[in-house]
Parts: sequence; C-alpha cells; structure tokens
Amino acid sequence: VQLVESGGGLVQAGGSLRLSCAASGFTFSTFRTSWYRQAPGKERELVAGISSSGRNTNYGDSVKGRFTISRDNTKNTLYLQMNSLELEDTAVYYCNVRIGIVDFWGQGTQVTVSS
Repeated sequence: VQLVESGGGLVQAGGSLRLSCAASGFTFSTFRTSWYRQAPGKERELVAGISSSGRNTNYGDSVKGRFTISRDNTKNTLYLQMNSLELEDTAVYYCNVRIGIVDFWGQGTQVTVSS
C-alpha cells in the first residue's frame, strides 16, 4: 500500500489549496479513505472521510462548509479542496486508508496558512 500526498504549501488566510493523494497497492475503489491533519503539539485529527463510492462524506466540525473531500476511482486519487483557509488550518495533512485492522498513512504534506 502506498499513499502519496501532494499540493500543500504556503497560503494566505482566506485563500485556497487543493490536496491530492495518489493511492496504489490496493483496490482503491473498494475502500473508504480519509484526510487527517496534525498541528504542532496537537493530536492527529480527522478532517474528512469519504465512502468507497464517493457518495457519502463526513467532516470534522472545524472544516465543515469550507473543505470538500472527493475521489476519482478511475485515477486512484483522493482530493481535499480547502477554501477560506484559517491560521488554525496550519498542519501536516495525511491521507489514510484502513484495510482490515491496519491503518495506512502517507508521508504527509505541509499546509501553512499565514496572516
């Protein structure tokens, strides 16, 4: 299993970024996938999750209405569109898939929001 995130960077507050996660080594279209984030000194938290088909999504309270999770099963890719970014969104963002009882993670991509 391999998950490779991209798209992070430095953005001003109020701006937007789109993260991508390229998946390989498993049948992407059959597994629910998620985005998590971890800010310095804080625990890793769920940002958003999406069902295998893409029809069902859920979001952490702090990002509802600002972030949108989506997936393209033909490209084995997970996305996170982040709008109206806030300073508190600064974190390393990770792609996640749980297969059985094992959690797989990407290496993460840094998102830094500046004032």
